[in-house]
Amino acid sequence: MTAQQKVATRNAVLILMIVFAAAARLLTFKFQFMSNFTPVGAMALFGGAYFSDKWKAYLVPVLALFVSDMLINSLYHLNPFAVSLPMYLCFIAMVLIGTQIKKVNVVNVGVASLAGVLIHWLVMDLPWLYGTLYPHTLGGYGQSLVAAIPFERNMVLGDVLYGLVLFGGFELAKNKYTVLRTARPSIA
Repeated sequence: MTAQQKVATRNAVLILMIVFAAAARLLTFKFQFMSNFTPVGAMALFGGAYFSDKWKAYLVPVLALFVSDMLINSLYHLNPFAVSLPMYLCFIAMVLIGTQIKKVNVVNVGVASLAGVLIHWLVMDLPWLYGTLYPHTLGGYGQSLVAAIPFERNMVLGDVLYGLVLFGGFELAKNKYTVLRTARPSIA
């Protein structure tokens, strides 16, 4: 197998894993208590950490998020193209954080996950993103942040579960199939 074929095989596996993770978003849309318990953060970090071509690291997870958003919006009978630009910017920041993971291990992925959730929490709970739900003051921002804690906790839990599946699954697959190995990243 040529080096180019190895890269194509590795990329195909990474894309399939991200597509399956994005499809998992559909499992929780009916259960409000699981709001934000999704693979979104782990998917962004995973794409950022493993794709050697950075444009693929951004394109594949963002495209998977967009398509799954369209499906979920359709299930809620909303405009399928109604997306939140600030949320996509947070997601792109999470991919950027994933690109900074030089060694895949529990600590590095955990720290990256917490950084992604923190960015999501601080940006997505800005009061002016919610119209008049909270006063557009520092106090209103604080109220919004406190009210969002259960959702952000679910995001952390989703990152833990899906991070284990994505990162752990790919590392196990790399140990079994040498075609999936590259110089970056490695297990600590």
